[in-house]
Amino acid sequence: MVVSERMLKWALCLYPPLLLQRIWVVKIDKGFRGIYVKINRSFLNVNYNKSIFGGTIFSAADPFYPVLFHQILSKKGYKLQVWSKSSSIHYIKPGLSDLYFKINITDDDIATVESVLNTEGKYMAHHPIDIYNKDGEVCVSVMNEIYLRNLNFTDTSL
Repeated sequence: MVVSERMLKWALCLYPPLLLQRIWVVKIDKGFRGIYVKINRSFLNVNYNKSIFGGTIFSAADPFYPVLFHQILSKKGYKLQVWSKSSSIHYIKPGLSDLYFKINITDDDIATVESVLNTEGKYMAHHPIDIYNKDGEVCVSVMNEIYLRNLNFTDTSL
């Protein structure tokens, strides 16, 4: 389903798995080219060490690349199956304050995805996310592998 940036922002903010873990979409850039996310530290998501629970951080990083690519490409007429295929996460420092991250999708990223979808029918690639504390220090580094399948693709090489 194609929606506006504002509608998607509020749908994600109010989506219970994100809302209950205090994951907040601050802004979605025009054309779904980026997203700015804040993980609010609260009693609902801190661990024994008073830092943000790793599962909350992992949950925050998981959905956004697939959602953004889906919106961008759906607006271009693609019918897609999109999901996070795998992820790796490296906890560098404890999240003792609110955490933040920004995802940017460039014209080159979109051109690459479209080229692969039109020639191979499916796209799989790793996309990085660095998550920062309030002092701008990297606390977590995530590598998300996303999967996109062009449901209208027909292989003409046969």
